[in-house]
Amino acid sequence: MTEPDFVRTTRASYDAVAADYADRFRDELAAKPFERAALAAFAELVPGGDAGPVADIGCGTGRVTAHLHGLGLPVFGIDLSPGMVAVARESYPGLRFEVGSMLALDLPDASLGALLAWYSTTHVPDRQLPDVFAEFHRVLAPGGHALLAFQVGDEPRHVAEAFGHPVSLDFHRRQPEQVADLLARAGLPVRARLLREPDDFGDFTELTPQAVLVARKPGAGPEAADAR
Repeated sequence: MTEPDFVRTTRASYDAVAADYADRFRDELAAKPFERAALAAFAELVPGGDAGPVADIGCGTGRVTAHLHGLGLPVFGIDLSPGMVAVARESYPGLRFEVGSMLALDLPDASLGALLAWYSTTHVPDRQLPDVFAEFHRVLAPGGHALLAFQVGDEPRHVAEAFGHPVSLDFHRRQPEQVADLLARAGLPVRARLLREPDDFGDFTELTPQAVLVARKPGAGPEAADAR
């Protein structure tokens, strides 16, 4: 299968900025109580036992992977950029990180207890987002949850420079209702939503509202029993 152009440019861009990105965002969650609360709630939703591991898809330099590990989840990271994965492995040597694409995950069907895409679907064009969500549905076990975080808006933003490096990144901002509808069509109905206004963090000011959605693949647990 021919690799889409956005995959190549996204990989190259994050390879170029991996070390600087890690330095800038290493402690980002410390200033974001709403996001920490969403991740904590997500961790409580993940069943223990033999439900399967949790995949942080588009894990970047691994900071959210490490946070979820600290919450007790059996989590590993997958990222498109070998440069970002190398930084993640160096920063968190006790955790597992792999290079891979969310368009074609190298995972068996129904093998994950849960997954998250923390701002990692933002570079996927609208026309290919249904393919990504279909892949999420494929790898999730019945009853498994998916958490997505993304920027809210109606127009994409192109970035040609980051941390002093030339890059080519398109940030696709989306409305929560749009993403929820696509998830539902993929068989992942949304169960919870968080929407907050943009904030100012001193050295960084957000340009858009931020959204978190939690979806669930039906087929196990109390909801399946209620449907009988």
